[in-house]
Amino acid sequence: MRFPTFAEAEELKRTWTDKFVRVRAGLPQYERFAGRVGRVVTVNYGGKAIVDFADGAWYDIPALADHLEVVPDDEAKGKFDPTATSAQKHPARQG
Repeated sequence: MRFPTFAEAEELKRTWTDKFVRVRAGLPQYERFAGRVGRVVTVNYGGKAIVDFADGAWYDIPALADHLEVVPDDEAKGKFDPTATSAQKHPARQG
């Protein structure tokens, strides 16, 4: 994957941010995410989607259609718990 230009990175952000996604099958380096739905928090300037799988960590996965597929909101409902981590627009106070 080549390093994107600033304009390309901004376009990737507009395309992927806040989308529910699933990692495409057949990518051995991402097999641990098989069948799991995550939410793209943002896309960095290296062209990688920062994905929250509601397990306490964020993962950087190339923001490309051959790596990620968008999951419709109605299908993602019940498969992703937005309160499981701090990747919320307005997280509840802790403590």
